[in-house]
Amino acid sequence: MSTATAEALHAALATVIDPELRRPITELGMLESVTSDDDGMVHVAVLLTIAGCPLRETITQDATNALMGVDGVTGVDVELKVMTPAQREALKEQLRGPGGQRGIPFAKPGSLTKVYAVASGKGGVGKSSVTVNLACALAAQGLRVGVVDADVHGFSVPALMGITQKPTQVDDMILPPVAYGVKVISIGMFVEGNQPVAWRGPMLHRALEQFLTDVYFGDLDALFLDLPPGTGDIAISVAQLLPNAEILVVTTPQAAAADVAERAGTIATQTGQKVAGVIENMSFLEMPDGGRMELFGSGGGAILAERLSTAVGHDVPLLGQIPLDIRLREGGDAGKPVVLAAPDTAAAKAMEGIASALASRPRGLSGMSLGIEPR
Repeated sequence: MSTATAEALHAALATVIDPELRRPITELGMLESVTSDDDGMVHVAVLLTIAGCPLRETITQDATNALMGVDGVTGVDVELKVMTPAQREALKEQLRGPGGQRGIPFAKPGSLTKVYAVASGKGGVGKSSVTVNLACALAAQGLRVGVVDADVHGFSVPALMGITQKPTQVDDMILPPVAYGVKVISIGMFVEGNQPVAWRGPMLHRALEQFLTDVYFGDLDALFLDLPPGTGDIAISVAQLLPNAEILVVTTPQAAAADVAERAGTIATQTGQKVAGVIENMSFLEMPDGGRMELFGSGGGAILAERLSTAVGHDVPLLGQIPLDIRLREGGDAGKPVVLAAPDTAAAKAMEGIASALASRPRGLSGMSLGIEPR
């Protein structure tokens, strides 16, 4: 006779995390029923958000593994069903709050999410690689992290993170794919093959707004936006939609690159944003004899940080210098960031150092409601 109790079965299923929502299925109304017979065979019915849920096999396997760990269970039968419209509406209300209100959660005064807009003056400085590696490094430290690939015309984040899965759409709510613990959304997930996206400014603004409004990221510690190079439409839209976003400027060591990158940072003087710091990429190449070859010159990051400090009126630190490393490129091609694929490399350690510096920065109380009223 089975010794598995209903309490033990429910406790086991409470450890099954929905791969997209990153919360237990028992909290999300996804567990319809679980029963066991005298022979220890367990039957569990799980409600999926949509019929074509791309991670149905993952949920089935996770539920099976969790239940098989309960004493007395000899076998598991997982039945996958689909939520009714009413159940989906209840789920959306649970996730978004009363009434399932739409809006940009990261723009609300009470948001504790640190929002970083990763910018550069021009393309080719490794901005997207830096964004992806910083996000993965923070996630590896246990933080809840999201990435918005805001470079609509030059999207690259899905490939850098090895994401081929499309987002799941639950009515008007979009659930982003998750890779290495990071929730990611990109226009590249909605186009077929390598088709170009030929959009004008208003469409770019609308796409970014929809990413921030309709995509359910949940409660994040940090959100990174990979911006296109320069100071065009998207940079202005970010300032409008996320006025609390801080700018991270990526440059290379050469003086010419620093001159161009300065424009990407000084946009903060017009938008009222803060520049969180400068990241110098491709700083040097480590030689077999221990020396360094400075292929792109030196000092550009420090010069840029000094100039931006003067321009914006507050200290802008040089957060780190990332050396050239073939494994960083190989990781990007393979869809596995170097901080995970080769954590002992100098490039990975530099990225991790920058990520730790960002993680330790206080959120601050500026713009937040303290719940205090004058008497």
